[in-house]
Amino acid sequence: MASTDDETIHVMFLPHMAPGHMIPMVDIARLFAANDVEVTIITTTTNAIRFQNAIDRDVKAGRNIRLEIIPFPFKDAGLPEGCENLISTATPEMTIKLFHGIDMLRYQIEKLFRSRQPDCIVSDHLFPWTTDAAAELGIPRLAFSGSGFFNLCVTDSLERYQPHNNLKSDTSDNEEFVVPYLPDQVTLTRSQLPDIIKEKTKFSALFDKIKEAERKSFGVLMNSFYELEPAYADHFMKVTGMKAWHIGPISLFNKDDDDKAERGDKSCVSRNRCLNWLDSKNPNSVLYICFGSLVRFSKTQITEIASALEDSGHFFVWVVGKLLAREDEKDQQQESWLPEAFEDRIFESGRGLILRGWAPQVLILEHPAIGGFLTHCGWNSILEGLCAGVPMITWPIFAEQFNNEKLVTQVLKVGVPVGNETWRLWATGESPLISREKITRAVTAVMGAGDEPTEMRKRASQLDKTAHKAIEECGSSYNDMKSLIEEIRAHKPKG
Repeated sequence: MASTDDETIHVMFLPHMAPGHMIPMVDIARLFAANDVEVTIITTTTNAIRFQNAIDRDVKAGRNIRLEIIPFPFKDAGLPEGCENLISTATPEMTIKLFHGIDMLRYQIEKLFRSRQPDCIVSDHLFPWTTDAAAELGIPRLAFSGSGFFNLCVTDSLERYQPHNNLKSDTSDNEEFVVPYLPDQVTLTRSQLPDIIKEKTKFSALFDKIKEAERKSFGVLMNSFYELEPAYADHFMKVTGMKAWHIGPISLFNKDDDDKAERGDKSCVSRNRCLNWLDSKNPNSVLYICFGSLVRFSKTQITEIASALEDSGHFFVWVVGKLLAREDEKDQQQESWLPEAFEDRIFESGRGLILRGWAPQVLILEHPAIGGFLTHCGWNSILEGLCAGVPMITWPIFAEQFNNEKLVTQVLKVGVPVGNETWRLWATGESPLISREKITRAVTAVMGAGDEPTEMRKRASQLDKTAHKAIEECGSSYNDMKSLIEEIRAHKPKG
């Protein structure tokens, strides 16, 4: 039953302009609207196009949700028109300019907060200044963390105890060490750590502000579910003293096929073409490969992946990303960076499906033919894989992805690592080459018929069932969502 005007609360959402941040936050905003909350999402012109259709469907369904669209200062930031999202930045230099352009929006956004007078602000944790904006208005600010509790706990332990500094020598970058005081034994190497953990960098001051702002916030909003990482949800709140609500997996909010197909952007391929191809394959026989929307590989690395896929003998769907910006421009334009005749061989044999651009990932992963997922370990991809009951091959690249890999391989035991050991600062930078032999071994370990793949598939299938129960009525995430809305309502001024 809809709330009365006095009971209605208005929440304003401010997503960061990167796919891995924006997609789940828009879904969270839509979930709030589905729970009779008035919702406003602040975004820019080009970014609005990515999810306008979903918002229109919500409005048609009677939900009180709208977009507040502001122009992006691409000229002042030195960017081409329409470059308003990390997905459009091909180099680190462009990424820095994008961040600068996002900073320029602060005055307009603060003005919107004052004029709209919301009851709560939900902002990406990369906007620490929104804590002060909320305090000025006397309302709660919730920080959205785009990762899971496990990552937050690992990062906190590394920062508190710095176990990587206890290694015998500076040359021991590949020596494993145990991350202390966690519920499980988790091992990492120095080479897998972000630079900001190992030393002070030009980004250190920003992340110090982010952590301070989170501590001052009303709490942290998590795209996770309690049963996935219960010990780490408890550990995080106990150690940090911060409140947190787990309301995911948020991707499961998308029940309509249109919502699933268009989640994040318009698909590069007809869903019927993709699903019809999968329909012709046996259950658990197809490997899905996707490294997200930001990662760029060299032509040499793409050749190694292609060779491994042929060597493995398994069917596959491969979302081929873009090349590194320094690679031959002619290759970029002609999309010819796959090995010679590879695509022709794959097409003729029916062994694989090559996709370029934005893929309907949720629909693909949910298909019964998918038996494994080769992933960069972005948090959204991990949750989508787990919600489909699919074991994983992990290939982390940057950000918190190496921590996410450890959750998948060492704690949940639903995946195997491909063997990348080197963290890099930018998704558009170059990583050490992973050979076709390593890739083939990992593919076989997940897609094979032995005991290990079977057990991983069983564990993944159980997590799938648990995830769906979490969002159902009286489930852990359902209850946390209801509780959070009531806490926000309790802070609304009376009269």
